[in-house]
Amino acid sequence: MERPAHSSKRPHLLFLEVVPRQTNLERRPREYLRADEIEKLVAAAKASSAPVRNHALVLTSYRHGLRVGEAVELRWSQVDFSRSQIHINRLKNGKPGLHPIEGDELRLLRGLKAEVGESPWVFLSRLKLPLTPRGANMTVTQLGEVAGLEFPIHFHQLRHSCGFALANRGCDTRLIQDWLGHQNIQHTTRYTALTPQRFEGLWR
Repeated sequence: MERPAHSSKRPHLLFLEVVPRQTNLERRPREYLRADEIEKLVAAAKASSAPVRNHALVLTSYRHGLRVGEAVELRWSQVDFSRSQIHINRLKNGKPGLHPIEGDELRLLRGLKAEVGESPWVFLSRLKLPLTPRGANMTVTQLGEVAGLEFPIHFHQLRHSCGFALANRGCDTRLIQDWLGHQNIQHTTRYTALTPQRFEGLWR
């Protein structure tokens, strides 16, 4: 019996061009925001469709160096209005902390509490459900675009901005470590290494 002839043609292989993913340095010049950029972000939050929530989300996360997971997990039981304090539960085995709340932030949180009503969660979505990490990150990114910042931003830059701002104020490295809840002080020194004060008078 005659065998069927085999085709000499090979199946076409589809080659897809792999576009290398941009590094953080290629997407943005730095991983923190300056004080003037934080002000622009706050202004964009105040002018947004959810002004109180977005303002509180940006300000509280920046002031206390919150990770996105720490922000969306924040509950009203952690906020002590009578003592102007907030208990921070840290992720990644970080050290929890009890932080003071400044007057402007305290008033803002009171306003937000009146909006959310009986919900135990501080930050809610438009559907009155707890805000998700993805939702919080998208909110900050979109606010950065509205604010006209020169590069795309993400939520974690608020935490980096907090560390940089404290270092720029001349705060002790150990104090910054405790504020941000770092277990390892090497994670804190990235901020003190950026402060320009350490170089002042170098060429005198």
